[in-house]
Amino acid sequence: MRTFSVTTTEEPFYVPTEPTQDTRSGIKLLAVPSVDAVAKLAAEALLQACLETPRRPLGLATGRTMAPVYAALATLVQERPPEEQAILRQHWCSFNLDEYVGLGPQSPGSFASEMRQLLCHPLGIHPDRVHLPDGLAADPAKEAHRYGEAMALAGGVGLQLLGLGLNGHVGFNEPPCGPDSRTRCVDLCASTRQANRSAFGDDPGRVPSRAITVGLANILQADRILLVVTGAAKAPVLRRLMHSPPCENLPASWLHRHPSVRLLADAMALDPPDSDGLSF
Repeated sequence: MRTFSVTTTEEPFYVPTEPTQDTRSGIKLLAVPSVDAVAKLAAEALLQACLETPRRPLGLATGRTMAPVYAALATLVQERPPEEQAILRQHWCSFNLDEYVGLGPQSPGSFASEMRQLLCHPLGIHPDRVHLPDGLAADPAKEAHRYGEAMALAGGVGLQLLGLGLNGHVGFNEPPCGPDSRTRCVDLCASTRQANRSAFGDDPGRVPSRAITVGLANILQADRILLVVTGAAKAPVLRRLMHSPPCENLPASWLHRHPSVRLLADAMALDPPDSDGLSF
């Protein structure tokens, strides 16, 4: 296994990765010094994907890691000429990774509510153009199938934005999870509910126990993937990801098999202050 030390400078730099000696990884690590720098680069990538022709739907994510990204995107869009902003709003199409079962757009803590606050309102995008699973659907399994079909009918995702869960999940694909998993209804791990408690009065017991999530098979069908990892809390799982070959116990590790994954990570995720330096 190849290892290498990562440091950060004012200028970002790429480091190609090889998870095993005989299996090359499609992940390219871009190390940057701060959360703000990560957010700006991620926002620039999203905006570029929005303006490409032919246009493809964006795959979007939620969570604390993504809030600075959407704030940076709003700033970038507001700096564009008015006619370009109008075109972006008119043609916007995105599909979020997941939604809690039992919560709808008006429910506090729902991802639909979060996307309206962080994306729709600041950018002036109509909520109908920001697609999420219907958490209030009477049959969540049927809704998951419908949502997966809707993504395919829209042409599939061009650029997929991802965060990295503390237990190695992407979307809500909890371990163990193989690469063939499709969009479906899943049970959430206790650690995931604990990590997401801040949106529910800091009470993990109020976090819904189930969600509809886009599956790994669907995620891996995206043309390009942008994985965003920030903060010292993510350093252990990021280290696991960079050292592990694809395996079910670390769902994010299947990203090694994708030919075009850009990983944006800040200094804290790569080298937290209580470590002696992480070897990647």
